[in-house]
Amino acid sequence: EYITHLLVSKNHAYGDSALDPVRIFSTASAVEQLMVRIDDKISRIMRGQEYPDEDTVLDLIGYLVLYRVYLRRQSNDEPL
Repeated sequence: EYITHLLVSKNHAYGDSALDPVRIFSTASAVEQLMVRIDDKISRIMRGQEYPDEDTVLDLIGYLVLYRVYLRRQSNDEPL
């Protein structure tokens, strides 16, 4: 439930930018942008460079869920 709340609140704050990016500077696909964000979170965890006011592991979980949602949408499978 916490992850759901986190994703919904961030989706509201960022305007669905994870699955429907505005593409002002980057023309990369939504899935490519998600994978970059996932890489960034894993890099922070591996290097021990997490921000004190941010839970990098929860953010990583959220991005992995969004990645899964994206894959399901692309394959027209049942929703999560």
